[in-house]
Amino acid sequence: MKRILIDTNAYAAFKNNDAEAVNTFKTTEYIGINIVVLGELLSGFLGGTKESINRKELEQFLDSPRVNLLPLDEETAEFYARIYWDLKKKGKPIPTNDLWIAASAIRQGLALFTYDEHFADIAGLILHKAD
Repeated sequence: MKRILIDTNAYAAFKNNDAEAVNTFKTTEYIGINIVVLGELLSGFLGGTKESINRKELEQFLDSPRVNLLPLDEETAEFYARIYWDLKKKGKPIPTNDLWIAASAIRQGLALFTYDEHFADIAGLILHKAD
């Protein structure tokens, strides 16, 4: 069973009909989206010209029984702290939101579907590989 957590850019690629993203979303049985990604999407919608359309499409996506909105919790915060310090020691910091996204994926035991290469530096994080 393929189980993923999506990054903001994976959702954007899906909405832009990127073949890899569309195939991944079609063939995945469990799609997690955390509250940080939701916030990034909503803030992007506010800055765009199609806010109401984008919100409606996102609501339809979130209504799918395969899609699960994941909160942040105390255990996720522990993963965040470990990732932060590990990357700091390596001299490879990443954006704060991406730390939360990675921590969420590890906490939930999900592969992260992203197009950002900096996630590869995170120990214990499984990255989604295209079929």
